[in-house]
Amino acid sequence: MPHTSRKRSKKSGLPPGTPVYVGERKHERTQIAAILFNEEHVAEKAVQNVEELSALKGQAGLLWVNLDGLTDVPLLESIGKLFELHPLVLEDIVNTEQRPKFEDYGSHAYIVLKQLMYDAAAKQVIEEQISVVVGSDFLLSFGEREGDVFDPVRERIRFGKGRIRRMGPDYLGYSLLDAVVDNYFVVLEYFGEQIEDLEDRILDKATQTLMHDVYRLRRELLNLRRAVWPLREVIAALERGETPLFQSETAVYLRDVYDHTVQMMDTIESYRDILTSMLDVYLSAVSYRMNVVMKVLTVISTIFLPLTFLAGVWGMNFKHMPETKWIWGYPLALALMFGIGAWMLWFFKKRKWM
Repeated sequence: MPHTSRKRSKKSGLPPGTPVYVGERKHERTQIAAILFNEEHVAEKAVQNVEELSALKGQAGLLWVNLDGLTDVPLLESIGKLFELHPLVLEDIVNTEQRPKFEDYGSHAYIVLKQLMYDAAAKQVIEEQISVVVGSDFLLSFGEREGDVFDPVRERIRFGKGRIRRMGPDYLGYSLLDAVVDNYFVVLEYFGEQIEDLEDRILDKATQTLMHDVYRLRRELLNLRRAVWPLREVIAALERGETPLFQSETAVYLRDVYDHTVQMMDTIESYRDILTSMLDVYLSAVSYRMNVVMKVLTVISTIFLPLTFLAGVWGMNFKHMPETKWIWGYPLALALMFGIGAWMLWFFKKRKWM
């Protein structure tokens, strides 16, 4: 889940409510899919233009329009006019650096979510901003790229599972929230598996690669926390009924989603504590290995210290050194050096210094 700083300079000086795309998907083709349903019927259609969307809007039932790709700003402006969206909503939709939030505009409510998906091939978490607009008889969802976590919701609509086709747009909005939050648990499972693997590796052998992996997971967990923490406030505001578009009947289900976010925050904090402990263990292991190396070097240096002294004395270039002319001088010198070294090794082992 790499974080990339995106340029905002092209928005400088523009009046509020001016939609300018800010994001990484510069050439993403815009695709529109619409589902019109009620308790008895469901109709799905790939929409090609705003005129087709306008025809669907005039029909009876709940209209869910999902739009993938945010670079076609004129098309988004046309959709905004069709559904009478506030200009600030359009501006926020195309700015993919928004934090999760909720805003009530009277005739419609605007919700920003962060969708997280685990890419098994790249072994990383992909973040995408999802904007949801809930109206009296419609719901609009906007994503940066093709693909989302809403397929289970679509299946429930197609086959009439649960109560989703009997409820209003507020319940559909809750269902999308629930799908995003449920997918967070999939991402958390990925973090759990990675942390377990790191624990096994750190007990086996702590390496510098392991430290890099720990820092990478800590950074990704921080991004996950940034997505979940403000989402709690969004769900709490909807549960409190800060917009009349969300009925009290839906608030009961929102409470369950709120509990899930609290549970996730606890898990995230636990994982962060574990990773912090791993860093401490890694630094302790590195320090221990360094101490072992220094101990061995110190023992070797200490053993050779008297031997070096004797070799230095007998190596002095004086003319009169009686022991250098003794026939047993050389073997005695070697025996003395060997004896001193052996005694020092025995002494160190006895004191458990090695």
